[in-house]
Amino acid sequence: MRTVKATAAAVTVALAAGAAGVAAGRLASDAALKAPPGRPLPTEPRLNVHGTAAGRITLTRDFASLRPGTYGLAGDGSHAVVGPVLDATPHPADTVVRRLERVTHGTLEPGDHVWLTPNVHIGDPASALGLDHADVDVPGELGALPAWFVPGARETWVIAVHGLGATRELAMNVMGFLHRLRFPVLALAYRGDLGAPRSADGLNHLGETEWRDVDAAIRYAVRYGAQRVVLLGWSTGAAMCLHATARSAVRDRVRGLVLDSPVLDWQTTLRALAAARRTPHALLPLAVRAAQGRTGLYGDPGRSAAEADGLTVPTLVFHGPGDTVAPWRLSRRLAESHPGLVSLHTVQNAPHSAMWNPDPAGYQEALRRFLTPLM
Repeated sequence: MRTVKATAAAVTVALAAGAAGVAAGRLASDAALKAPPGRPLPTEPRLNVHGTAAGRITLTRDFASLRPGTYGLAGDGSHAVVGPVLDATPHPADTVVRRLERVTHGTLEPGDHVWLTPNVHIGDPASALGLDHADVDVPGELGALPAWFVPGARETWVIAVHGLGATRELAMNVMGFLHRLRFPVLALAYRGDLGAPRSADGLNHLGETEWRDVDAAIRYAVRYGAQRVVLLGWSTGAAMCLHATARSAVRDRVRGLVLDSPVLDWQTTLRALAAARRTPHALLPLAVRAAQGRTGLYGDPGRSAAEADGLTVPTLVFHGPGDTVAPWRLSRRLAESHPGLVSLHTVQNAPHSAMWNPDPAGYQEALRRFLTPLM
C-alpha cells in the first residue's frame, strides 16, 4: 500500500511540475507573441528623468542612455526627441546629460520613467513632417488594413513595414528622405495593430502569417499604378517582406528589399525576448515549444527565413552587433552566402530596429545608393 501511495504521489508531483512548466513556457513566450505595438520590448531598460534645463535632459546612466545619435524618448503620456550625449556638461557620475531637441507631447518631470525609442516622430506624416498624405485602407485577408500613402512621381513604390514593439510611425524616420527622392511611400499597419483586424488567436506570428498583409499591400500598390515595389521592413516586418518576396503571387513586382534588424530566426528572437524577462535559461526551450503549440510556428532553427524561402532580389541589410533581439551574425551569414545580391551595412552601438538613429545621414546615403538603380 505504501508503494502504491508513493507512486501516486510521485505521479501527482510530476504532473504538477509538467503543468507548471507548460504555464511557465506559455508566459515566457508572451514576450514575443504578445509584444504590444508602440510599447518597449523587454530588452529596452527604463530610465529615470533626473532633471531638464534649456536644451538638456539628465537621465539615469546606462548603456542605453549613452548610445550615440538621435532617439525618441517615450514615457507614459509623453514623447520627446534627444540628441547626442553632452559630455562637457557637469553632472553626477550616475547620470548622463543629452541634448533635448524638443518635447513633442506631454511633459518631462524629474522622477518620470522613460525609455529610448527609434521613433523620432509621432502623429502622422502631415502633423509630424508636413507631408501631404492620404489615409487609405488596404484590403487584407482579415479585413481592411490602415495605411498612410505619401504620393510621389516615380513608378517604383516603397512599402514600409514596422516590426516588434513599433507602429507605422517608425517609417516616418525615412519618409521625408524617400519623399525627396520622389518615391511614393505606403506605410502599412497590419494585423494586430491599432485599427487593424486581429488574428484569430490574437498573437504575433513573427512574420510567418503576417506576410500576407504585405502581399495585400503589394497588390494595392500595383492596382493604383506601381510598376515596381521595394519592400522596406524592420525586425519582424523584415521577415514579412522576405516571406512576401518568395511567396506572393505578385512577387515579380518586387525589385528590391531593405531589411533593418531582420528577424531571420524566430526561435532565437523569442528566446532573447523571453530571457530579457528574466526567464530561467532552463525554461527557454519550453517558451519555444509553447510558441509552436500556440501558433503553429515551426521550421529548421539552423536556417534563416531568407535561406528557407530563397532570396532572388537585390537586398540591403542594416544591422549591427549591438542588436540583442535579432543576432547580427545571421545577417552577416546571409550576406556572405549571397555575394553580389545582399549588401550588409553594419551599424555599431545601435539596439534592435534602430539602425537609422546613430547616423541618419550615413543610413540615408547607403539607402540612396541602393535605391538609385531601382528607381
